[in-house]
Amino acid sequence: MRIGVPKEIKDHEFRVGMIPASVRELTNRGHSVFVEQDAGAGAGFLDEHYRAAGASISKTAEEVFSLTDMIVKVKEPQPEECKRLRVGQLIFAYLHLAPDPKQAELLLASGAIAIAYETVTDERGGLPLLTPSSAVAGRLSIQAGAHWLEKMQGGRGVLLGGIAGVAPAKVVILGGGVSGTQAARVALGMGAEVVVIDNALKRLQELDSLFAGRLATVYSNREALEKHLIYADLAIGAVLVPGAIAPKLGTRALVAKMRRGTVIVDLAIDQGGCFESSRPTSHAHPTYVEEGVIHYCVVNMPGGVPRTSAIALNNASLPFIVSLAEKGYQKACLEDPHLLQGLNVFQGKITHPAVAAALNKTFTPPLSLLA
Repeated sequence: MRIGVPKEIKDHEFRVGMIPASVRELTNRGHSVFVEQDAGAGAGFLDEHYRAAGASISKTAEEVFSLTDMIVKVKEPQPEECKRLRVGQLIFAYLHLAPDPKQAELLLASGAIAIAYETVTDERGGLPLLTPSSAVAGRLSIQAGAHWLEKMQGGRGVLLGGIAGVAPAKVVILGGGVSGTQAARVALGMGAEVVVIDNALKRLQELDSLFAGRLATVYSNREALEKHLIYADLAIGAVLVPGAIAPKLGTRALVAKMRRGTVIVDLAIDQGGCFESSRPTSHAHPTYVEEGVIHYCVVNMPGGVPRTSAIALNNASLPFIVSLAEKGYQKACLEDPHLLQGLNVFQGKITHPAVAAALNKTFTPPLSLLA
């Protein structure tokens, strides 16, 4: 198979779809890999590293798209990239289609086959290709929150860990999944008071055991959300419903009751955000103030640490890339029900139920198209 790796063009996105080690694995198996010039430079992977791994270096993105059967990216294809896709071409990347009808329409119009990292599953019901980025984003959320809590940044002027005689900051985390757990780990390490709110009792029990009671676990309901968010210094939105728009747990009315200078870091922003007042931001312009509360809603947080993030993602994505290259998308998806869950768009049709529901589109069962 001919595999293409274009340079990411989303604002301040320095990750790369395939690192040289992954390219080497594919070329050693007889596949051809075309990497756009300087595609990996932002993550410290130079063209010479890709050449040594057996890749061909293409001068333009147009060349990468035109020469290949499968495109491997990190972030969702931007409008100009969607227009480069052709009928029957495969794209494997984060898509986050539920809150992005424009991208969905462009992918549908392209006639391409789109497999989304974020809806590929595993035998334990997890999301193996979302986990690396979620873990990175969860850890970064506390770093970002601590920075924007500083008075010079407009925050409340609170030190997360406090100091002798001064209480630590209160960090409230909505969602106890991968990103929420990693956020809790870092916040506890910095000495903050941490509360995790979730609607899964089993997960709350696991977190209580994992952290040996060092954080408070709270069952999610309206009273609990109001009680804890109003007095939070830093709120982390880490709620995920695979493929669907994130539930708006933090209403605008509730945000308006939070203290001035409080910081919200909404990690669910790729799926629409879990605060009503959240809207996407970028690394270039990461925050805005709404209801007196600082909102940090960067849609590609892991792009800020691209080397760590790219390697972590490739560790998880490589087996799926190899399977798609060796078998083709049809056989690979038919033989692997977890990869099949990643199929979001197939030649003009939506093939994931949650994505179809979010976009108010007709859902077409993928097996009816692949069989």
